[in-house]
Amino acid sequence: MPEKILESFSVKRLDILDEEGNADESLMPSLPDAEIRRMYEMLVFARTFDQRALSLQREGRIGTYAPIYGQEASQIGSALALEKQDWIFPSFRENGVYLAGGQPPNRILQYWGGDERGLMTSEDMNIFPVSIPVGSHVPHAAGAAMAAKYRGDKVVTVAYFGDGGTSEGDFHEGLNFSGVFKLPVVFICQNNQWAISMPRKKQTAAKTIAQKAIAYGIEGIQVDGNDIFAVYQAASRAVERARAGDGPTLIECKTYRWRAHTERKTQPDPREKDEIEAWKQRDPIVRLERQLRDQGHLSDTERESMERDVMGALEAAVAFAEASPFPLPEQATDDVFAA
Repeated sequence: MPEKILESFSVKRLDILDEEGNADESLMPSLPDAEIRRMYEMLVFARTFDQRALSLQREGRIGTYAPIYGQEASQIGSALALEKQDWIFPSFRENGVYLAGGQPPNRILQYWGGDERGLMTSEDMNIFPVSIPVGSHVPHAAGAAMAAKYRGDKVVTVAYFGDGGTSEGDFHEGLNFSGVFKLPVVFICQNNQWAISMPRKKQTAAKTIAQKAIAYGIEGIQVDGNDIFAVYQAASRAVERARAGDGPTLIECKTYRWRAHTERKTQPDPREKDEIEAWKQRDPIVRLERQLRDQGHLSDTERESMERDVMGALEAAVAFAEASPFPLPEQATDDVFAA
């Protein structure tokens, strides 16, 4: 008997805003001008925070820090697609997600400065603590989604991880479990091309991360992770599907981190300078700024005022974080164990 093709598959890719700031209007999400302006402000806020945190690390005022420089759109665009009741399961590089969700920047700095109280989140923000072990939080997001489905809550859970996380067993277990039970969960892979010193081409033989969804019977899509409109659109659709009971989605945000995996003085960077410079031409902030300027929605004066406001807020956050006394030894188990 001849071989038969049982199934055939394709992998979708979404691009809306190009490097020159030109958008495909037929694909644009329905967003008022004020919301687009807010997206830009959050991108600037996230990058400025990152720059300030990097300076503090260089000065020895905080410890090891994982920068998001260059991949802000993947975080801001997806976070703004969520609703307040949704639950977020972050890895160690989601500072932009925290900021977009309303986490005070001083708490983020406290955490990176070694004060675990920085993981305390605002009462109106549903986000789990930072997950340092790679990929271990993916099943947690699936479990929370299972609980939401069991309870009948219209809650969506979201797990953030990098391309390196897709090599972990937890990733595959989480996606398989979610697919079998059609859970309301969205998996967001920030494919920034490198897992510490391991390039993405050595992580997997698959052409895309998005196609890994096919094996688990769930939706998968790749987006330009530096295109905030594409990220927002894909995340909004995935969240809508999950909330409606149509199951999980894996979103691959193809992006790049301009800085090292983490900022440590002795850490070598294995990447070629030409590669880094090529990705800098795809800057997510520059392309949105170009669109706003072309449409007359942003001036030099407004940009300068925005930067002053952000820097003022960040300096206040640094002052607060550094003025906060460290917990006493007898407080070491607070919020860790319950009687």
